[in-house]
Amino acid sequence: MTNDQYLTVSALTQYIKRKFDVDPYLHRVYVVGEISNFRLRVNGHQYFSIKDEQAKINVIMFKSAFAKVKFQPEEGMRVIVSGRISVYPGNGSYQLYVDSMQPDGVGALYQAYEQLKAKLDKEGLFKAPKQAIPRFPKKIAVVTSRSGAVIRDIITTVKRRYPIVQLVLFPVAVQGNEAAPNIAAQIKFINTLPDFDTIILGRGGGSIEDLWPFNEEVVARAIFESRIPTISSVGHETDTTIADLVADVRAATPTAAAELATPVLTDVLTDLQKTELRVINAFKNILKIKQQQARQLENSYIFQEPQRLYEGYVQNVDQLTERLRNAQKQYLADRSAELVKLQHRLLVNNPQNQVDLATQKVGYLREQLLSVITRRFTQSQTQMQKLVAALDNLSPLRIMSRGYTYVTKDEQVVNSVEKLSVNDAIKLNFSDGSADAIIKTINNEEK
Repeated sequence: MTNDQYLTVSALTQYIKRKFDVDPYLHRVYVVGEISNFRLRVNGHQYFSIKDEQAKINVIMFKSAFAKVKFQPEEGMRVIVSGRISVYPGNGSYQLYVDSMQPDGVGALYQAYEQLKAKLDKEGLFKAPKQAIPRFPKKIAVVTSRSGAVIRDIITTVKRRYPIVQLVLFPVAVQGNEAAPNIAAQIKFINTLPDFDTIILGRGGGSIEDLWPFNEEVVARAIFESRIPTISSVGHETDTTIADLVADVRAATPTAAAELATPVLTDVLTDLQKTELRVINAFKNILKIKQQQARQLENSYIFQEPQRLYEGYVQNVDQLTERLRNAQKQYLADRSAELVKLQHRLLVNNPQNQVDLATQKVGYLREQLLSVITRRFTQSQTQMQKLVAALDNLSPLRIMSRGYTYVTKDEQVVNSVEKLSVNDAIKLNFSDGSADAIIKTINNEEK
């Protein structure tokens, strides 16, 4: 075969890819298996595998398709997927392009509900302390559909029970993809407004798909972060949504929510009347007691003989005045005695006496110093004279004055005849001068 009969890798891969793409059986396939090698890529395409006991196939799920999945895929989860089979030219491998996925045997929404419920429960959103619903609200916000039966039931119940409260409707979509963000936004908006005491979040019954906006995480977190107490009334009594679990109070129906949010005005007025009567009776009893006490005080000696009220105080003032006078005298006597003691100590320790004693001591020390200096000088002078006399006795000049002399040759002292030679010029040094001489003979004496 010639070289032009060989296929390139790209040509062969494109041929195989074309076979996959035109095969009608591979254009739409339905596969069941376990998820493998799954790692969530936030805001991106998802790459993983589907496997069973004997085989495994690579899977890609694009961002737009994965956004429609209502649950969180997990490693080892058994799922049902649908899509098409094709070849990726980059490495020549075939893979499954998935456009839908749901758990095998369990609905996708129910799976997502359980996963979000477990997540929020772990974070403590369900167990956090609940806010108390105000007993006498002035202004209530209702977050529900504008045209549903929920708002009509709430209005009817509130008008019957507590017509003086102000109801404000914040209309939202309660179904569809835009419902959850819309509900969360309204809850956050209400929290920016003043004077609202309670929020009622309501929706009628329906399937799990219809109620799903109230199972979204964004709604749950908006309810949890609300500073205004929230009553949730979503679905029928048997339906329990994430919003019901996070809210401060859950009501079985919108009518029950309105009843929880408001008291019965007639009951309140009756209670007020009873309370008013009890207050009046209590006031009358207190007034009667106070009047009796006032009459008793009028008849007491304080009002009959008011001077007796301060007699004891006058006597106490006299006693305290006398004690103060005695205390002042004793204080002055103590201070005078202390002053006498201080004056005596001052006389004993008069600085002039100390100065006189110090002056005498200085004179005595000066005389001693002069005496010691004179004695030391005399001793040193006598010792020096002795040393001078001893030094004079040892002086060579004094010895030479008795007839001795010394011989030098070439300015060097000659102390032996062995250093002399015949005809050497020498110098004889006397105590009163010197004389030059010539060596004529040398006589060596044996020792």
